[in-house]
Amino acid sequence: MENLSFQSVETNGVTLHTAVAGPEDGPLVILLHGFPEFWYGWKHQINALAGQGYRVMAPDQRGYNRSSKPPGAENYTLNDLRDDIAGLIEQSGKEKAFVVGHDWGGAVAWQLAATRPELVEKMIAVNIPHPQAMPKVMMRNPMQWVKSSYMLYFQIPKLPEAMMAAEDFSFMKQAMAGTSRKNAFSEEDLERYGEAWAQPGALTGMLNWYRALPKGSFRQTPKRKIDVPVRILWGVGDQFLSLQLAKESLTFCVDAELVLIGQATHWVHHEQPEILNRLIMEFLDEEKTETL
Repeated sequence: MENLSFQSVETNGVTLHTAVAGPEDGPLVILLHGFPEFWYGWKHQINALAGQGYRVMAPDQRGYNRSSKPPGAENYTLNDLRDDIAGLIEQSGKEKAFVVGHDWGGAVAWQLAATRPELVEKMIAVNIPHPQAMPKVMMRNPMQWVKSSYMLYFQIPKLPEAMMAAEDFSFMKQAMAGTSRKNAFSEEDLERYGEAWAQPGALTGMLNWYRALPKGSFRQTPKRKIDVPVRILWGVGDQFLSLQLAKESLTFCVDAELVLIGQATHWVHHEQPEILNRLIMEFLDEEKTETL
């Protein structure tokens, strides 16, 4: 990745290690990674967006890689995670941002759009439902309980960390490779992830996002409809999240659309980067297109 720099941004009592690219006077795009990634998960998107004149910021979210890792799962609820990104936007000098989130990063994006809409120009959720959609679908779809059962395992103290760290993170590397299309992740990619997971306290920090769920994390998202324009991008082969969740998420929005991406799984931003980048930029550039 070219012309990439890093900043340590103080926000909401934590420091976010943040990858930055693109012209300082460009419209701000915030890219929020999910589990178990870090800023590097957006490697295919950062330069593409910066090359179109956007100011791009991709933080390691709290608990991950080189960002702060406050102890205690109670410090990883959606409101805490939202306030981190609200502060990041405010400190950027911009009034608003386009916010793109994948997986858990998308949950933060949903929370920001739902509760701090004045900071969000538009929002894109990549293979992540609205937080209130999950319990509604799980009541009707027993298979989603099966798909989400790993979240219960993550509640156990210490054991998940030991399993994940064993043999140079072989379980985690195999899990990412095994749930994605062939060659979605290179050996170099997986080594980069291993370095991020090896940061002191990182595994516990990452798991604390899940361990905050019993503390009411998802219940912090209001059920009222989101006014911010939303585009949901969904790799149809997602092994963790059913398509029903994406469709249910539309009911929580005033202005939203769902775009399905074939030949892709949960890791669509790695598997179909050109398609994803086009769909992102089309949505962000709609006003420009309409004025031509």
